[in-house]
Amino acid sequence: MRISTASILAVACTAATASAFTPTHLSGNALVSRSTSARRHSISASIPTSTSPSALPSTTNPISSDPAIQELYKRKPRPEYIPGHIPDPDYVRIFDTTLRDGEQSPGATLTSSEKLEIARNLAKLGVDIIEAGFPIASPDDFNAVKQIADIVGNEVFEDGYVPVIAGLSRANEKDIARAWDAVKGAVRPRIHTFIATSDIHMKSKLNKTPDQVVEIAVNAVTFAKSLGCNDIEFSPEDAGRSDPEFLYRVLGEVIKAGATTLNIPDTTGWNMPWEFGELIKKLRENVPGAENVVFSTHCQNDLGLATANSLAGALNGARQLECTINGIGERAGNASLEEVVMSLALKGDEQFKGGPGTGKLYTAINPV
Repeated sequence: MRISTASILAVACTAATASAFTPTHLSGNALVSRSTSARRHSISASIPTSTSPSALPSTTNPISSDPAIQELYKRKPRPEYIPGHIPDPDYVRIFDTTLRDGEQSPGATLTSSEKLEIARNLAKLGVDIIEAGFPIASPDDFNAVKQIADIVGNEVFEDGYVPVIAGLSRANEKDIARAWDAVKGAVRPRIHTFIATSDIHMKSKLNKTPDQVVEIAVNAVTFAKSLGCNDIEFSPEDAGRSDPEFLYRVLGEVIKAGATTLNIPDTTGWNMPWEFGELIKKLRENVPGAENVVFSTHCQNDLGLATANSLAGALNGARQLECTINGIGERAGNASLEEVVMSLALKGDEQFKGGPGTGKLYTAINPV
């Protein structure tokens, strides 16, 4: 069954009503099912189709003059965006990969115009980074990512916010150059490159030695930087099953090469929250140069623990959490954006002490 744009946008619209998403953008009631099956099936909903630029960069509700109502519709303040550094250690960046990993959900097929519409709504919601796709995958995917970078990546809101637009690439020059061509038109472009680091993946999938994987990873980040990209995310695929000592080595080397965000994926949804949290803690303590990058999580939901693992990562110092609308994604899906954001909104100021900062974690997405 095809997952419609309405399925994804209904959740984004519902969550964004308090984040510069005014009632004039809604045409009827968006009814969203939060059952497990809803992650993989269509949701009947009435959603907006207006995408005129004049309707987009609003941070207040123009309909009401009530200051209390206006306050609800203001986007939360966020620290200045700096690749590799968050000025406030309590701030958690939200990285949405609905348009990339989410489209790998069974039955999910999106046109370029649908992707643009979703990206615009994600920007209204206030996500920090939008992973717009995998540009090398097809000409259509390249065009969709480029369109989002050129349009959404240049629509600056009243408060100065504009989302980072990321493109995914494997760790080779052809992929990376294609990703850069797609995203470089954005105000804040990012290349996200990856290579597997677990023993089973290196041996059985890549047929590479650890030394070769380190060399490929370093060359990939070096090449991305040579293109003019200063915001480079690196992911050691299947990190949740990788040897921590090898992760210390490869991550330290890509930091030297210019990586600014280290994304730690539980690619197969294998880890328990205490395992994954401990992994993030160990990486922050043992990777050379760890203080110069932002640590991120990307957790799959095969055991139903994607949100729990993401939050365990935040507890132990991850300050970027990757997620999707309604948790859609490959196999059982990803961490759910609405679950992650609401968990931090309700518990962020009391249950996350122990990592950097005061332990009062927050995002810039306004919940109601």
